[in-house]
Formats: sequence, structure tokens, C-alpha cells
Amino acid sequence: MTGRIVRTVSGFYTVDTGAEAIVCHARGILRKRGVAPLAGDFVKISRNADGTGSITEVEERRNMLTRPPIANIDILLLVLSEATPKTDAFVIDKMAAMAAWREIGVLMFVNKCDLAPGDTLLGVYKAAGFPVIKGSALTGEGIEDLWPLIAGKCIALAGNTGVGKSALLNVLDGSEKHKTGEVSERLGRGRHTTRHVELVRLKNGVLVADTPGFSALDMFERIPATELGGCFVDFRPYLGRCRFSGCLHGTGQKDCAVREAAEAGAIGSSRYESYLRLLGETMQL
Repeated sequence: MTGRIVRTVSGFYTVDTGAEAIVCHARGILRKRGVAPLAGDFVKISRNADGTGSITEVEERRNMLTRPPIANIDILLLVLSEATPKTDAFVIDKMAAMAAWREIGVLMFVNKCDLAPGDTLLGVYKAAGFPVIKGSALTGEGIEDLWPLIAGKCIALAGNTGVGKSALLNVLDGSEKHKTGEVSERLGRGRHTTRHVELVRLKNGVLVADTPGFSALDMFERIPATELGGCFVDFRPYLGRCRFSGCLHGTGQKDCAVREAAEAGAIGSSRYESYLRLLGETMQL
């Protein structure tokens, strides 16, 4: 049988075959090959006498993330907010760059607009070329605008802790089964509330990953410095127009089309600052 892993907990994998969900373990041959099944993987399984299953093969992945562990994502839905806890632009830019490098689409939802307008974030990321929707998981504003963009897709929610990822998932799921945590006013940030990796099936054929770790998505692998510019979508019109091939688009590089575009305001200042910071991190790895 074939199916997709929709839940991983402590070495057990729930595989959705379309007809049923079967709890499986991974065959030893996969470990010998160095293959660790992930949520989102398409797999082949065999049925055991006790009704459980064994994963015998993991199909080739379109993409994957190691931290958190998930595969075959169509869209990374970045949840932003100008309310407490306010979104850290560098974290969002870093996530978007990693998604681009992994060939994962990016969609942004500016949440909590009932508490703070969100117009600054909306302007920055629309200007950068991302699809951005403004709304509120609390009031339902903007939710209907999301559906056409995610229908039939496997998506993952990401963003700073406390921006409302679980609350948004609850609204999309039409339930309150995904625990939401109150924002700590003392710390100005949220508390982690999700404990496992799971793909939740919504309406319109949507699978959404509800998983710990996305708020701390890190560069577990180094994006080569020469490829980093291409991971910033708003840089792409200027790539190849620099005077020197192999230009890294830093502040000290001469006749750099990207830097000149940033100085002219064609590229947002926060986006260019994030790039420079990320370039510095990349060069140190």
C-alpha cells in the first residue's frame, strides 16, 4: 500500500492511505540506508498481522526541512503581527530565504489586525513581492482570502512565538482542538504549546503542519553566500546586473546593482539589512 505520513510521535508514524490511517514503524533497512521518515513523506507500507504497518520505502522528496523535521511542503505560511509580541523582521526574512532555497512557496498572513493595523508589515512584504493577506484569527477577517491560495496544498505555519499560529489553525480547522497559549506580558513573547509533528486535514484538500519548532526555524544548513541573494525575491530583478560576477551584494562591493537598488529605496531597507546580517552569519559558518 501507499500513503502519506500525517503524524510522527516517538518513532511511530501514522500513514494515511486514503482509505484508513495505519500506525507504522520503519523497517530496519531504511535505517541502514540512512533514511528517516518524516511527516509529509509519501511512503510504501506493508501490513502486519496485528493490524499495524511497516514502512518499506520512502519516495523521493520534493523538499524537506530538518529543523523542524517535515517533507514535501507546498507553502510556508508565515504568520506576522505588529501587536505584542511584535514580529522580528529578521526571523521572517530568514525563514523566507530558507523556504526559497528549499523551493517552498511563501505566503504571509499579518495577524492580530484587530489589535494593531499591520500596515507597515503589509507594505514591506508586498513591496518585496510576497503574497500578503491582512486579518485576524480572532475576528475572522482575511480568512476567506486565504482559502483560494492554499486549496489542495500542504502548508506549514511559521512565525515568531505568540503571533497566533495555533489560533489561525483553529479558525482554518473550524475547531478549538489546537491549544493556544496566552502571551506572557512579562517576557513579551508567547509560550510553546505544540508537542508533536502532525499534518491536519482541513477543508478544500488542505493539509497543514501543526508542529513545534517553526518559531525557531534555523539555518541547519549553510546557504552558499553566492546563492543567498537569489533567495531574496526582491533582489532577483537586479541579479546579474552587478559589475563583478560573484558579487555578494555587501556594503563594500563596487557597482553592485542590489546595493544601489537598496540605497535608492527600490529594495526595502529592512530587507537589505536582514540580507547583510544573514550574509554575515553564512560567512561565519
